[in-house]
Amino acid sequence: MTELLTSAQMRAIETAAISAGRVTGLALMERAGQGVVDAIQTTWPGLCGRAVVFCGPGNNGGDGYVIARLLQAQGWQVAIFALAPPATPDAIAMAAAWEGPSRPLADLAAADLQGAALCIDALFGTGLQRPIGPEVWQPLALARRAGARIVAVDILSGLCADSGQVRSLGGYLDGPADLTVSFEWAKLGHVLAEGGQRRGAFRVVPIGLSEEPHPDGVVRLVTAPGAELDKAQGHKFSHGHLLVLSGGPGKGGAARLAARAGLRIGAGLVTLGCPPAAMAENATRMDAVMLTPLAHAGDMVSLLADARLTALCLGPGFGLGAGQAAKLAATLRARKPAVLDADALTLLSRDPEVRALLHDQLVLTPHGGEFARLVPDLAAQMANPPGRGPAFSKVDAVRAAAARLGVVVLLKGPDTVIATPGGQVQVHAALGDRAAPWLATAGAGDVLAGIIAGLLARGFRPDRAAAMGAWLHVSAARNFGPGLIAEDLTEALPAVLRGLFQAEAGAGVSASSNPPA
Repeated sequence: MTELLTSAQMRAIETAAISAGRVTGLALMERAGQGVVDAIQTTWPGLCGRAVVFCGPGNNGGDGYVIARLLQAQGWQVAIFALAPPATPDAIAMAAAWEGPSRPLADLAAADLQGAALCIDALFGTGLQRPIGPEVWQPLALARRAGARIVAVDILSGLCADSGQVRSLGGYLDGPADLTVSFEWAKLGHVLAEGGQRRGAFRVVPIGLSEEPHPDGVVRLVTAPGAELDKAQGHKFSHGHLLVLSGGPGKGGAARLAARAGLRIGAGLVTLGCPPAAMAENATRMDAVMLTPLAHAGDMVSLLADARLTALCLGPGFGLGAGQAAKLAATLRARKPAVLDADALTLLSRDPEVRALLHDQLVLTPHGGEFARLVPDLAAQMANPPGRGPAFSKVDAVRAAAARLGVVVLLKGPDTVIATPGGQVQVHAALGDRAAPWLATAGAGDVLAGIIAGLLARGFRPDRAAAMGAWLHVSAARNFGPGLIAEDLTEALPAVLRGLFQAEAGAGVSASSNPPA
C-alpha cells in the first residue's frame, strides 16, 4: 500500500472499526503479535533461542505480551521486562495471558541479555508523546551491545511516528533497528528524517483493517510512473518546448545540466537562454539544445509571447543580479508552467514584489537551506525540539509552505516531500532498495529541476511532474551506482525509461497518448 499514516489517523481507523463492532481491540492485538512473529520468521528463517521482550504500559506493550507468548509456543526461551505495569484494558488482558517470567525493566542487567538472539522493543511504538529518558533507551543500547537483534514493534521507541525525529534525553542508541514491523500501513515516521534511516529491514503486516475508510489528508508514497511517460506519434512541438535560463560566462554549467535533462525526459525542443556574452561558451558545450540570447527582461517578454513555448526552468546557474530578478518577474507574469530552483529561489526570498507573482503552475524545488530562506518560520518550527505531542514534521512544513505560496513545493532529501497548494502530499522515500546516496553530488539538483521542467513542457500537471521527476531522478542514480556525477544522471535516464516501458508492455498496458489530467 502507498498510504503513509500519522499516529492519530491510525488510531482513528482502529477506533472506528472497534466502535462499529467490526473487530475487537484484543483481536487486533493478537493479529499484530502474530504479524511480528511471522515477520521474524521470514527475515531470519530457522532462528530460535533466547528472546527478551521490553513491554511498555500501553497497547504497544500489549503487542509485546502477545509476541512473547507466541515465541514461547514456538520453543523460544522468553523473558519479559516491563517498563511499567500494563495500563490499558487490552494490554492488561494480554499480560494476564502470559505465563512466563516478567521483571521490571529497571532490573535489567547485562547478564540477562547474554546469548539473547532477539530483543523485542514493545515499549512505546506510535504512542510516543514525549522524549524518552535513559531508562528507556539504555536497555535497548545494552541489548545491541550484547549482540541481540532489535525488532521494533511499529516503530523504534524514541522515534516520533509522525515526524521521524529522535525524541530522547541524554543520548540514544547507535544505529537502526534490525527489523521494524508496522501494522496495515506504514507511518510517516518510517520514511521521514531519522526514522527512515533507523528502521532497518521493514515489513508492513495486515491486521484486518485494509478496507476501513481513511481520514482526510493521508499522505502517499511516490511510486513508479507508467506508460503515461511514453511519447505518442507527433512532431517535436507536440511534446513541448522548454526554455532554460542561464547566467553569464562561466556560470552556465548548471543550466546546461538542466537543459539536457529536459531534453532526455522527452521535451520536443529545449532552448537555453543566456546573456549574449555567454553564447559562445554554451555553443561549444551543446548540440541538440538550442541557444537564444537574452540580454534583458524585454527580450523575455517577446520570447514568452510564443504559445509554442510550454514551460521554463529558472535558477540553476541563473545569477542574482537586478537584471535576473527582472527576468524572473517577466517569466512569472507570463503564467507559464515553470520550475524555480537555486538562484531563482534566493531571488524570491529577497524580493516580496516578485514573490507576489507566484502562481499555481509552478514547482519550487528547494533544498533545506533554500526552504529556510523562503519560509524561515516553518523551517524553524520543523527544526525546534518538540514539546509534548506530535512533532512538527517535514510534511507539515511543506504542506504549509505550498498553501502559503500557492505553488507545488518539492523539498529535497532522502525523504523528498511534495505538496500542492490544496494540501495533497506525496513522499518519495529513497530508502532500502531505493536508497541513492550517490545523489549527494554537485549538480544533481540541477538535473532534477530539468527533468521536472521537461515533464511540465510535455503537459504534465505540476504535482505529477514533480512526483515523476523525483522517482526518475533516484532511479537514474541507482541505475548508474557508485561514482555517479551529475552528468551521468541524464545518460542513465534512457535505460530507466526503457525498463518502465518494457514492464508496461509485458503487463499488456498500452501507452497513453496524453498525460493525465
